[in-house]
Amino acid sequence: MASRPSGSRLFSAAFVRTANGWRGAEADLGEAEIVDDLGDVVQESLGLDGEELALLCVEAEDEWFAIVRYRGDTEPRAFLSDAQAARADTLGELFGELAGVAPEGDTPELGVRPAGDFELLSDLGMSPDELIELSMEEGALPADTLSVIAERLAFADELDRLR
Repeated sequence: MASRPSGSRLFSAAFVRTANGWRGAEADLGEAEIVDDLGDVVQESLGLDGEELALLCVEAEDEWFAIVRYRGDTEPRAFLSDAQAARADTLGELFGELAGVAPEGDTPELGVRPAGDFELLSDLGMSPDELIELSMEEGALPADTLSVIAERLAFADELDRLR
């Protein structure tokens, strides 16, 4: 397996939707080795105990971002802004696996290519087309894109607090 991102800044936070809005917490993914570890970090970071809706948001500096949606015992749903990230490092591989990115041997880079569940945020107010368009916007950094998404979904203040 590839290594962790070296020299890049990684930010990860989890958010849970409550009756009073969203609440966030830092999510340390440093020990994550398998996909299930990501869900465990979300659950522990937020103190989840049931059917709450939770989002894990990750940005790897200028490279990519991922959003994973958790709800109770249902399978997590994931969106990865760039499928090439699944080849970049261990964490990228985990998010690639969640997003359904098949390991690609020596295929050439095809540019930014989002992957995963494009309808991940539809019921929260962001259409698949908007999510794809934001992730492919030329010159936009992953942090900026996640900020726009957080603003649209009403957890921007929590995201800013954790950064």
